[in-house]
Amino acid sequence: MISEKIILGIDPGTTVMGFGIISVKKGKMEMISIHELLLKKYPNHETKLKYIFDKTLALIDEFHPDEVALEAPFYGKNVQSMLKLGRAQGVAMAASLYRNIPITEYSPKKIKMAITGNGNASKEQVAGMLQNLLKLKEFPTKYLDASDGLAVAVCHHFNSGTISDTKSYTGWESFLKQNPDRIK
Repeated sequence: MISEKIILGIDPGTTVMGFGIISVKKGKMEMISIHELLLKKYPNHETKLKYIFDKTLALIDEFHPDEVALEAPFYGKNVQSMLKLGRAQGVAMAASLYRNIPITEYSPKKIKMAITGNGNASKEQVAGMLQNLLKLKEFPTKYLDASDGLAVAVCHHFNSGTISDTKSYTGWESFLKQNPDRIK
């Protein structure tokens, strides 16, 4: 039995990437870190993707998470936005797999449901519930993307050991086996 587990949660984005890191000791959660990577200042999409990859590797190297949980892109009407979000998620996944850290994806609705009990909760409601769950006197960031990253980590903890509609990968071979349509 593992006495402590560290979970890195990531809300990938091409404008703001939010992340939160929790430690779970004997079933009790504690926030280790919460922050965001602001990407607006970078000149093009490729540069943003490089910074997402680099930041994810840096977080893994600094905090040594046992698992990484990612928010899966939601389905929207703007195909270009979906493509960019998918790429952002992909490079965060690649960085995690590069360091052999197992990853799990969660839909936005599943994350909101796990945190608030309401799959249609607002970002503010999710942040408020996280503050309560983690016993934080005040929320440590003004960016709701950062709280979304933390929510992914907490959702992953709540869903650990349960069978669900999430996708988990333990490495490239596992990812390719579960996604044969992505092989060309």
